[in-house]
Amino acid sequence: MSRRLQETREGNSSKERRNKPALSVKEMAVFAMLGAIMYCSKILMEWAPNIHLLGMFTMTFTICYRVKALIPIYIYVLLNGMFSGFALWWIPYLYIWTVLWGVTMLLPKELPAKFAWIYPIICGLHGLAFGTLYAPAQALMFHLNFKQTLAWIAAGFSFDCVHAAGNFAAGFLVYPLVKLLRRLNKTIGRV
Repeated sequence: MSRRLQETREGNSSKERRNKPALSVKEMAVFAMLGAIMYCSKILMEWAPNIHLLGMFTMTFTICYRVKALIPIYIYVLLNGMFSGFALWWIPYLYIWTVLWGVTMLLPKELPAKFAWIYPIICGLHGLAFGTLYAPAQALMFHLNFKQTLAWIAAGFSFDCVHAAGNFAAGFLVYPLVKLLRRLNKTIGRV
């Protein structure tokens, strides 16, 4: 009798999982807010060219929400296009933040505090590689050959260095923000 009851319970729980929506209302609200925070932080930091908190937010959300972190990241990308225009410069944004998300996904969910220095390094490297990551789209859109693409990357390298320094500094916020976000998630219910 207990075996039959257990099979029935297991069958019901799998049905419940199949009927559960992919995102709860709470998740939709939280992810929309996080995407808006990313966009607002970019607007607030426009006074400092190539320095922003986007890499830090991308890493923080990825560590906390894993695959679902793509939702606030792409809400940010969409808001950026909506308010600044869906122009050619916007196209690389469709993949540039996904690269940082992918690298962050390779890190363990629970990184010990003694290894928290990895976050600023990865964040800084993403800033340094920003022009190089942007270059393939630039080459395709403007029909640049390999030599021209390398020249385009070299011309923007000083800006990438500033970008790297800003991202490196912001990367030190990843570990404390991950701890804070996890504590908030426990307080308001897991997202």
